[in-house]
Amino acid sequence: MFIKKVIAGCICLMLIARTVSSDPLPPGYLEGHLKIFPLSEVEPADREKQEVTAETYKEYPLIILSRDKQKEVAQVTADRDGNYRVALPPGDYILDVEGREGERGHVRAKPQPFTVVSNQTVRVDMDIDTGIR
Repeated sequence: MFIKKVIAGCICLMLIARTVSSDPLPPGYLEGHLKIFPLSEVEPADREKQEVTAETYKEYPLIILSRDKQKEVAQVTADRDGNYRVALPPGDYILDVEGREGERGHVRAKPQPFTVVSNQTVRVDMDIDTGIR
């Protein structure tokens, strides 16, 4: 009877140790800079260039997708200076722009693949052409 209790206690300790050791890895970080601009070869001289503000960045949130593009993992909005930073679990992702087509028209941006490693920061900058001239 005593041996059965000792064995049961050992099994419980092993299960507890396994649960503690299977904690997820610490996150890594994605950071970068968002540049918003219209692509045009020549700016008309009489037209004032549109200034990018904090409100402009809010209109173009970035999304982080799983590598297969099947799942949206997170969303991040650039600060007033165009910088962004977000913690993510280690893995492979794609950075893209939310709402490429919709009420704002066609937004052109190249999806950026990246990999997050635990306790490390990966830098991925994003350029967006709003198509607004």
